Amino acid sequence: MHALFSAFAPIWMLTAIGYTVGRSGLLGDRAEVVLGRFVFHVAMPAALFTMVSGARPASFANSSMLAFAAGTALVCGLGFLAAGRLFGRGTADRAIGSMTSGYVNSANLGIPVAVQVLGDASFVAQIILFQVLLVSPVILTLLDTGTGAGTGARSGRAVVFRRMLTMPVRNPVIMASLLGVAVSALGLRLPHALAHSCDLLGAAAVPTALITLGLSLNARPAEAGSAEPEPNAERPVRTPGAGHTARAEVAVTVALKTLVQPLIAFAVGGPLLHLPEHQLLAVVLCSALPTAQNAFIYAQQYGLDTRPARDAVVASTVVSMATLSLAAWALGATGS
Repeated sequence: MHALFSAFAPIWMLTAIGYTVGRSGLLGDRAEVVLGRFVFHVAMPAALFTMVSGARPASFANSSMLAFAAGTALVCGLGFLAAGRLFGRGTADRAIGSMTSGYVNSANLGIPVAVQVLGDASFVAQIILFQVLLVSPVILTLLDTGTGAGTGARSGRAVVFRRMLTMPVRNPVIMASLLGVAVSALGLRLPHALAHSCDLLGAAAVPTALITLGLSLNARPAEAGSAEPEPNAERPVRTPGAGHTARAEVAVTVALKTLVQPLIAFAVGGPLLHLPEHQLLAVVLCSALPTAQNAFIYAQQYGLDTRPARDAVVASTVVSMATLSLAAWALGATGS
């Protein structure tokens, strides 16, 4: 339990700092928007490029990743359906609902948890690549389609298809990931000065995202989700829930993320794939990680209602302390 508290402490501290700074007005009224843009367009692409360029994408082709991917795919699909059918969300908001349901906080929380509980973070590195190279492009394609398809005669399939083809050029997250894949596939080594600059810039992504998340907790209901959309993207029609509906939406998302996803991973990895106990523990533990703050940043940058993503990140982080402890205890006990 002490290991889990140590892993969660930086998340709470940086979010609290962001909240305090927001309350004080120190950074001005547009701090949340500006910092969110910095994360999405500058720091996060640098971090992803560094991460992917130094890895081998083929490393996640194994049974453990198959079990994790199955849980992620099923829960993301359930989150997408729930956001639309239960809460009346549009395509872009359903994409965020899908992401908050199944996209785990693998970097700043998954690594310390894996090191403390598993003694090895190699599986987390595979999860990061899987999410960056496969899950994120799908989510971003849905977001781009849902917010920028246009209206009237210009909203035909040709326009949507053209936007999908050009999205890597327009989206810094996907562009950075593709460049990283190219560098990795070609076996290139970046000059030290360039690589070190990317490292420094990428290191700002997680703390700045958490500060931005803390800033958003100060937003009044009328202001939540008021971030400006991406350039040339139409502001989508929002259908934000109110009162018990909004709480129900977050509750469904958190249940999918912290309970359903690890249970599916356990069912696939155990009875179906018969993974060794240590590998099964790694799959279930990583599946039980809370929602990544990337979901909030994506919702903010695409001009969507940020409250569901923001509240899901915070709530799943609280709940996952219990579910992670339970998973570690239960599976650790069976392996002893």
